[in-house]
Amino acid sequence: MKKQSMTKGFAVLSAAGLITKVLSVLYIPFLLAIIGDEGNGIYAAAYQVYVFIYVIANSGIPVAIAKSVSELTAVGNYKDALRTFKISRFFLIIIGTVLTVLMFVTAKPLAVMINSEKSFLAIAALSPTLFFTALASSYKGYFQGISNMTPTAISQVVEQVFNMIFTVLFAALLISKSLEAACAGGTVGTTLGAFASVIVLIFIYNRRSVEINNLKEHRKTAKRYSYKELAARIFYYSLPITVCVGAQYAGNLIDVANIRGRLLAGGYTLEMASVMHSYLSKYQQIMNAPISIVSALAAAVLPSISGAAAEKDEKQVEDKSNHAFRLCMLIVIPSAVGLSILSEPIYAVLKYGEGSHLMRYGSLVLILMSVVQIQSSILQGAGKLYKATINVILGIIAKIIFNYILIANPSINIMGAVIGSMVGYGLTIILNVLTVRKELKIKIDILKQSLKPAISSVVMGVFVLLVYKGLYFVLGFIKSAYVVNALSAVVSVLLGMAIYFYIMILVRGITKNDFDVLPARIKAMIPKFILSKAR
Repeated sequence: MKKQSMTKGFAVLSAAGLITKVLSVLYIPFLLAIIGDEGNGIYAAAYQVYVFIYVIANSGIPVAIAKSVSELTAVGNYKDALRTFKISRFFLIIIGTVLTVLMFVTAKPLAVMINSEKSFLAIAALSPTLFFTALASSYKGYFQGISNMTPTAISQVVEQVFNMIFTVLFAALLISKSLEAACAGGTVGTTLGAFASVIVLIFIYNRRSVEINNLKEHRKTAKRYSYKELAARIFYYSLPITVCVGAQYAGNLIDVANIRGRLLAGGYTLEMASVMHSYLSKYQQIMNAPISIVSALAAAVLPSISGAAAEKDEKQVEDKSNHAFRLCMLIVIPSAVGLSILSEPIYAVLKYGEGSHLMRYGSLVLILMSVVQIQSSILQGAGKLYKATINVILGIIAKIIFNYILIANPSINIMGAVIGSMVGYGLTIILNVLTVRKELKIKIDILKQSLKPAISSVVMGVFVLLVYKGLYFVLGFIKSAYVVNALSAVVSVLLGMAIYFYIMILVRGITKNDFDVLPARIKAMIPKFILSKAR
């Protein structure tokens, strides 16, 4: 099976991730039109419960598969790499089945625990998704380990298309029953999307099974491992990652109860607390679009770093780490600036209603969260799994404390959750920097990688603001304010992207080599006048 470079794997996964997140943002207005802000708050609370249980099943073992497979293939042990996948798949099927049953039977107490009893039906309806996602994650982990991101990318797009269609369909069909039933119906799309993803991954794996099993490259001198040794390796790698990611989502789950509880303490009604939680949910949904690209980069970084670490090549680990941060900053800094400047127009285009102030001031979280993701992947890939876990947990504790203090203040309210995230991610970044210096003894200059994207983003931001205001004035003859805003916003974004990349090329923040390593289809989408300026 063809192996992709870190950059190509990132490009493929990020393209798929961006498509899926754009689709997810686009269908939300239709869902909001059906269930409203209160219903969206109920839906979001149920989804946080599901995501927490989901990461327990799917965060550790798939990453352990990717890391183990990458390390084994790096030394020519292809047979044990395949055995690792099959052992892990068996474990995940069992875990997925058990968690599906547990989530279904405990749906009611879980809803009570998060101060959202109306989420009971939605939590129960989401439970079958755990089985399908657990099975799918085993295949994704294997493909990630052999550095072929295309199957995962295809499955993500298919999953989101199914999710988008059936979420809106079942919510619309059940709204006549009750708001709670419509929210539960909206979760059916998630289950059907996960099922479709599994089918796609199994189909690709089986179609290439001859190629996968034809392991002529197996190095006879490679050390072989027993079943127990491979299983122990999987659990050794997966446990700290599960705790690390699980802690992050446990923090989110605590937030659901904490946010509602602190808003109630601040004098808000239960309905208003649900509406304000919906504001936070919409903000997070928009943030997920650029974050999906960073997640794709993190997925490509881990096996790449693992392979270099397995060969004990510190220089390669350092080079790959700096390259990862360069790509990260190239994307997230302009995204954060653009989302902040165009927060109100974007909310208006998506018909998200109120809450755009969270995006205006909270887009900084995008940069901080992205840095933490890449740092965690580097530390995990280099074998410092427990250190990465401790740093994340300390950041989560700080976030929860600040949330508790700030959200109950009526003048801050839901904005306190955003400030808490800034503090939590900021602390984790500092701890990770210290860990990298002490444990890996490599130099990663995050500020240096950020300088050119930051300068280019500031220029882009000024340009975008002027273009938007100018277009909004010029198009004033159009009677529909929505159309005027949508046209002005879309044109501003497209021109802003072109200006950003053009400036980055001029300041040599992007070079010809960066374009050369992109997949041909993605490179063909870039305007020729931009490519011609690259040196």
